[in-house]
Amino acid sequence: MQQLLEGKHVLITGGTGSLGKILTRRLLSGELGTPTQVVILSRDEAKQHFMRLEYMQVDSATDEVIYRNFRNLLTFRIGDVRDFHSVSSALRGIDIVFNAAALKQVPTCEYFPYEAVRTNIEGPENIVRAIREFGLPVQTVVGISTDKACKPINVMGMTKAIQERVFIRANLDCLATRFICVRYGNVLASRGSVIPLFHKQIRSGGPLTITSREMTRYLMSLNEAVDIIFTALREANPGDTYVAKIPSARIVDLAEVLIGDRQVDVQVIGTRPGEKLHEILVSEEEVFRTVERGNYFAILPMLPELQVSGDEKRPLTEEYSSASHPLDKDGLYNMLKRHRLFVEDQPEFEKELLR
Repeated sequence: MQQLLEGKHVLITGGTGSLGKILTRRLLSGELGTPTQVVILSRDEAKQHFMRLEYMQVDSATDEVIYRNFRNLLTFRIGDVRDFHSVSSALRGIDIVFNAAALKQVPTCEYFPYEAVRTNIEGPENIVRAIREFGLPVQTVVGISTDKACKPINVMGMTKAIQERVFIRANLDCLATRFICVRYGNVLASRGSVIPLFHKQIRSGGPLTITSREMTRYLMSLNEAVDIIFTALREANPGDTYVAKIPSARIVDLAEVLIGDRQVDVQVIGTRPGEKLHEILVSEEEVFRTVERGNYFAILPMLPELQVSGDEKRPLTEEYSSASHPLDKDGLYNMLKRHRLFVEDQPEFEKELLR
């Protein structure tokens, strides 16, 4: 795995988002080998500009490899996954694609469903179409999905579920390219997530707003999100969907642990449009084709043409839900401490988001 990306040309769609930025940094570190080129495709020139500035301000004495590789390897392209010509142009000469471009805010997708369709479904279809119609020698495409794609009730989840199916089906049309997916839960401290909101509310004196006292969510860090992408890149067979074994927690417990001994209230405001009380990473229908691979589950494709015979262990007997065995407050405290996500860690936390 150490040289998996040595000499490769890599494309990250949506590379200026929270996940895309951490993924880029990990690629530039050379932990999978040094790529020849890392291309960031996004439609926001301001985010690209600030991402350049952030790398230019890195202390090269302490981050020498990443700084050098940024200068030598990183390329920015303005474009949109919704546009076939943007996608087909960006894919020229590319070996590995990470599709991180997405509309991911649940209420936004509810109010603008077709916009979610264009980014989360038409974008992946443009990637597949370009590889198929131009015979592009792309080796692997990794579709980045979400727990909301499992038994979806909201537009964001529905469109991400279709993204998974678009990529899995593409293995039958583009035989030289491996299409795989990863699926995971809430990413701690990503842009628009609950922890930055709670930090802001705590600094303002409260209250901390939650939608339900019963609500649970899977929790993982940005680096853990990249870990599953790299593991799937190494191990997954065509059509596999990798799922991380990650802890879950009640959101009200998360709020109360972050508050600590401060005199700050928690206020219940009701669920937002499209919100679930609990998230699921593997449904009861998927349990029977889910196998265990180290610290991950792999959901095998339902298409018979992609099924690989084997005797891998089927570890699950029921759906993998955030409502099952959430962390207690001590476990939550330790997780937040480990990732430096308390309010008093805010300066370091902001630095990590920028990096």
